[in-house]
Amino acid sequence: MNELLINVDWYEIGLATLETLIMLGGSLLFTIILGLPLGIVLFLTSPKQLFEQKGFYSLLSLVTNILRSLPFIILLIVMIPFTVLITGTSLGVAGAIPPLVVGATPFFARLVETALREVDKGIIEATQAMGATTKQIIISALLPEARPGILAATTVTAITLVSYTAMAGVVGAGGLGDLAIRFGYQRFQTDVMVVTVVLLLMLVQVLQMVGDRLVVHYSRK
Repeated sequence: MNELLINVDWYEIGLATLETLIMLGGSLLFTIILGLPLGIVLFLTSPKQLFEQKGFYSLLSLVTNILRSLPFIILLIVMIPFTVLITGTSLGVAGAIPPLVVGATPFFARLVETALREVDKGIIEATQAMGATTKQIIISALLPEARPGILAATTVTAITLVSYTAMAGVVGAGGLGDLAIRFGYQRFQTDVMVVTVVLLLMLVQVLQMVGDRLVVHYSRK
């Protein structure tokens, strides 16, 4: 086995895995913080909803779609000046999180909007009939009813961010993607490439399994 993995430095693999987990956790946290309100606003201002604003919704939807459709590798390069401005560097974990958040937030927001659309309108109307405020409708009716869909959206977004962290290695962001590019690709160390790919696949499987269990759990409530 050692002969097959002769180029693998397990200490480097461990550090790269930790960096990937930090990038994933940090970017997912900020993506939820920014994307959840954005998804709610998209839903509330869309046609036939509580605060229908066709003009505002069209503009916000356009911006969201543009950011969502921009290839992440291009976004990484375009955002380098902005990333340096707010973090002081475009390299490493700190330099990767801003483009990760910008790339994933509109994607997550659209998934949240879709989850909210699946909530039975009768529940919203019943909450309104009881004199609930907009805040109460969102917190007590919309979000609890859409929770399984939002959890599923979070899972999909987390898995998407795993692939984004791998791509971020192209610009020296660190993590398993950076290791795979520097050693697996540039130095033709196939064993390093295989190990990093296997670890990324395992991470995706764990995220999917945990996400599925949470969705099933809250769907039964």
